[in-house]
Amino acid sequence: MRWLAAYTLSILGDSIYFMALGWAANRIAGPAEVGMIVASGAVPRALLMLGGGVVADRFGPRRVVIGSDAVRFAVIAAAAVTLAFTPGHVWLLVTVALVFGAVDALFMPAVGALPPRITTPDQLVRIQGMRALAVRGGSMMGPPLAGLAMGLGGPEAAFGLAGVLFGVSLLLLLAVRLRPLEEDAGNGTGDSTPTGDSASPKNSARHDLTEGLGFIRRHKLIGPLVLAAALSELGFAGPLNIGFVFLTSERDWGAGGMGWIVAGFGGGAAVSALALAVLGRLPKSGYVLIATTLVTSACIALFPAVPNLGSTVALAAVAGLAGGIAGGLAQALIQTATDPAYLGRVTAVTSLTALGLAPLTFPAFGALVSYGGVGTAFLAGGVLSALGMIVCLASPTVRKAELA
Repeated sequence: MRWLAAYTLSILGDSIYFMALGWAANRIAGPAEVGMIVASGAVPRALLMLGGGVVADRFGPRRVVIGSDAVRFAVIAAAAVTLAFTPGHVWLLVTVALVFGAVDALFMPAVGALPPRITTPDQLVRIQGMRALAVRGGSMMGPPLAGLAMGLGGPEAAFGLAGVLFGVSLLLLLAVRLRPLEEDAGNGTGDSTPTGDSASPKNSARHDLTEGLGFIRRHKLIGPLVLAAALSELGFAGPLNIGFVFLTSERDWGAGGMGWIVAGFGGGAAVSALALAVLGRLPKSGYVLIATTLVTSACIALFPAVPNLGSTVALAAVAGLAGGIAGGLAQALIQTATDPAYLGRVTAVTSLTALGLAPLTFPAFGALVSYGGVGTAFLAGGVLSALGMIVCLASPTVRKAELA
């Protein structure tokens, strides 16, 4: 519960920070510079994410997550104080974004590697469900809180609020205690290579990274699941983030229609997170994962064929529900099967897909809309997502996978 509270506050702080950064940039810069400032943090996050996984495995996720959270608190607090006494400068905001992005590349793999170290394997599905609820709650509550803070005291007040949240998160993480782990959690799932001390400091960081990627590639369960999750994420990223904009514009549903569709998806995802948190496990997890991935892929392809807004919102809710179950099960299966020595690196790879690679599909999705229409673009996204289901279906280990 301490980890969950800390993670929730961190997500909430992230949401407020991004809102405050954009607002502060808009106060002193033009539209092009605002885009550059806000996007600049994504570069070090994507480039350093895999290295962050190596650091988490080498020095321990608890130590890394506490250190990186402390740096985030210091950076955001310093930005709040600086903006309170100066008008702000582009170079200052770019520096804050770059440092924050770099520290995020350490924080995310480390905090994602903690669940197997703070609970038993039979509770990992519940943990993933509660984590998903934290993400949804933070994303929903962050913008209103940021708006309130900026209304009362400007961007510096929002930065200050984010800093307070990161500070409380840090205190909670300091109180988290880890349980001992068996050194070879991966043996029961098809990989018999004992690697408990593979991230020893005597090895180079490059060696550790290469060995971590090799572990993922060789593992009969983790390898297909990581690939399938990446394909599904890449297939859904374009439709979810920019596809609905094109769809509502084409149908003349306006911003209100867009809001209803996103709310439908978020509602379905929240229900899936709550269900996983309550149930704790699902029988025949591998087959459930395959089925829900297929449903999600079909929903993506079918969006342009739905004739009215109400049906589209309902379809979005189904997509959110199925996608949430598939994602939660995939993460729980991966963390249950991962050797403790590789938890940071495996988490880094799965995080990199969502945070670093998925945005790269946006230009391609936009180009498909321009040349083939909205229907073609959504169909391509659905097909790409369905490839993840095919990867799982082709793996006997994934099909037979069960959670404790």
